[in-house]
Amino acid sequence: MFLYMLIFLAYHSSRWIQRNQRLKFQIVNVVFAALVLAPQFYVMGRPKSSRYCRQPLLNNLSASIALSFIASGFSVIFTLMDPVPQGIWACYHVFGLLTCGHGLCTTILTLTAAACENTTPELYYMSLLLTVASIFSTGFFMVRGGLWLTSRLPATDPSRNNER
Repeated sequence: MFLYMLIFLAYHSSRWIQRNQRLKFQIVNVVFAALVLAPQFYVMGRPKSSRYCRQPLLNNLSASIALSFIASGFSVIFTLMDPVPQGIWACYHVFGLLTCGHGLCTTILTLTAAACENTTPELYYMSLLLTVASIFSTGFFMVRGGLWLTSRLPATDPSRNNER
């Protein structure tokens, strides 16, 4: 869910900037996309990453790169369009479910790939980094969702509890 959170943050950050100045915000978008993609491509290109590892961490990294490209596209769309059409919002939330599933798979693969730390260290540590980022962002959205739910629930009057 880390990529889902990056899009969320890009969208809400861009809304602080005037509409005619948002194109300048795209430079920040490109920097963040490079910061997310460059380490993944670096690890993918390392010779040690192609060594044998019992868990398919390399395949998982490939999926992460593909999702990162999709996330950069969403962040560009969300920062330039105002208002964002409902269909794009729906696609964004489906993407959030995909990244949640990917984060879960990454976590499971990383926890079961302790032996890969010796054979493919860069790949293992990248997977570990993606796991930590996924756990952090999932926690962020759980707190945010909990706050959203509490704001939607009807308020109860504590003085009415004594009337029963």
